[in-house]
Amino acid sequence: MESPHALLELILDAVPQPVWVVDHAGHIVFANPAAVAVLGYDDLAELKGKPSHETVHHHRPDGSVYPAAECPLLRPRMTGETVRCDDDWFFRRDGSMFPISWRSAPLALPDGRGAVVAFVDTTERRAAEQVVRERDAAEIRAAESRATGRRIMESATAARRQLARDLHDGAQQQLVSVLLELRLVREELGTDPARALRLLEEATEHTQTAIDELRELASGIHPAILASRGLVSALKALAARCPLPVLVTGAVEVELADEVEACAYFLVAEALTNAVKHSHASRVMVTVTAREPLLTVEVHDDGIGGAAPSGSGSGLAGLADRVDALDGQLTLDSPVGGPTVVVAEFPL
Repeated sequence: MESPHALLELILDAVPQPVWVVDHAGHIVFANPAAVAVLGYDDLAELKGKPSHETVHHHRPDGSVYPAAECPLLRPRMTGETVRCDDDWFFRRDGSMFPISWRSAPLALPDGRGAVVAFVDTTERRAAEQVVRERDAAEIRAAESRATGRRIMESATAARRQLARDLHDGAQQQLVSVLLELRLVREELGTDPARALRLLEEATEHTQTAIDELRELASGIHPAILASRGLVSALKALAARCPLPVLVTGAVEVELADEVEACAYFLVAEALTNAVKHSHASRVMVTVTAREPLLTVEVHDDGIGGAAPSGSGSGLAGLADRVDALDGQLTLDSPVGGPTVVVAEFPL
C-alpha cells in the first residue's frame, strides 16, 4: 500500500490547478506538474529546495522589492491560519509577470508546519472582465451621446420657435406697418402730398426699426462682430453692454472654427446673464487662452455661488451639450458662498 504522502502526490499530480508545498523555512518541497508548467519550468527538480517567495514573488507589480516579511502567502506556516488573495502577481522563470489569485493553508510536515499554496492564473479572466468593462463604458458613452443629441435637438427646436415668435412680434409687425403706410402714401400722393410725406417719413422710421430688430435677432444667431473682429473683441463688446463691470483678458492668435467661436461667445453671454440675474456678483473676469491643443474660456464672478446646470436644452445645460458636441469639456465650480467659475475647453 502506498504511503499517504505518495498518495497525496499522485492526487496533486492529476489536479489541473497549480499547487505547491513549502516547508517551515519557506522552501519549495513539492510542486505539481500544473504549477511547474505555469511558472515556466521543465521539471520539479528546478524548483525543489528554492525559497518560494524569492523565486516567484520577489517584486510588486510596480517594480518595487517585495520583502518576504511583508508577504501574507507564507503566513500560515507561522500562524496556522488560512489566507487568500484574489489580486496578486507571480513571476515566471523568464522574469515575466502574470496575475493570479491564491489560497494558502497550513500543512503539518515531519519537520514542522509548512503551507500548501494553490493558485490560478487570472490572465484570461481579467481580459474577459476588461472586455465587459469596455463594452459597458461604450454603452454608457453611446447613451450619453444619444441624450446629448436629443437635448440639442430640443434646444434647436425651442430656439426656432422663439425666433419665429420674435420675428412675428417684432420685425414682422414693423414691416406690416410699413406696407400699410406705403399704400396710404400711394393713395394720398395725388390729393394730400403733405400727409403723404408724413406717412413716408413714418414708413422710413418703421423700416429702420425693423432693420434694427432683424440685426438684433441675427446677432443672437451668430454675432457679426465674431466674423469681423474675432472672439476676444466680440467678448469685449459683449462685456461693454453688461450692467456689471466685466474685465476680458487674453488673446487668440490662431484661427478658430466658426462653431467653436460661436459656442465660446454664447457660453460667456450665458455666464454673464447668470451673474447678473442670480449670482449678485459685483464684478466678472473673462479669460481667453489659445494654446495647443486647447482653446480655454474661463468666466469667474465673485457672487454668492450655488449655480448648477438645470433645465433640459437651456442655459448652462444646453451649452454643456453644445460644448460636448464639439468634443470639448465644460466644468462648473460654484460652491455656496461663491465664487462661480465656468470653464470651457475646446480642442484646437
